[in-house]
Amino acid sequence: MMIINIAGLALIACSELCGWLYKPKEAELGENDLVITVENGTYSPSRIKVPTGEPVEIKFIRKDQSPCSETLLIPELQISDTLPLNKLKTIQLPAMSSGEYAFHCQMQMYRGQITVK
Repeated sequence: MMIINIAGLALIACSELCGWLYKPKEAELGENDLVITVENGTYSPSRIKVPTGEPVEIKFIRKDQSPCSETLLIPELQISDTLPLNKLKTIQLPAMSSGEYAFHCQMQMYRGQITVK
């Protein structure tokens, strides 16, 4: 019984450590269209880089049926939009100054970040 408890604690410690070391996938807006997939409780990629001072388009495709995944919020840009299921949705972003801008669902379970440089 003690071996099972020790093994369980080791698995818990390993999963916590992996969570701390995990770095989300990052992409840069370039000449190719950037599409963010909303699936399995995440945005992928969840971290994107865009240029300073230029309006940009970001495309989302929602494959997750969860009601939480339906709404996209970018609070600092006052953007609130609905992502249709299994359809590409283009979000227009204004020219932004350098910084980091969070995007998420209404409950903040799905999270991402736009880095402007």
